[in-house]
Amino acid sequence: QVQLVESGGGLVQAGDSLRLSCAASGRTFGSYAMGWFRQPPGKERELVASISRIGSSTSYSNSVKGRFTISRDNAKNTVYLQMNSLKPEDTAVYYCALSTIFSIMTRVDEAKYWGQGTQVTVSS
Repeated sequence: QVQLVESGGGLVQAGDSLRLSCAASGRTFGSYAMGWFRQPPGKERELVASISRIGSSTSYSNSVKGRFTISRDNAKNTVYLQMNSLKPEDTAVYYCALSTIFSIMTRVDEAKYWGQGTQVTVSS
């Protein structure tokens, strides 16, 4: 069984930075792609960034491209999301997820395991 635990969320001002971490248990972490998703209040969950199983490929939604960076450390079973130049519209609950595919995720339904989420609030 895989467990994912996010940390690093909080309340920041527009223009600030945050780094989210997601620690995974289980030996399958390094075998599959990982992703960060977010769900703003009253909206559907959306894919923000994804990284392939060895970190050689990454992808980002247009809304965060150039501001967010996803990375992973398979030796530590951890995936990160560095968020720079935060905007109020980045406010959401952020979730990490582990997929069952090797390459980057492109859809919400490619995620198999989910963390509990961490709140990110950006004030203007």
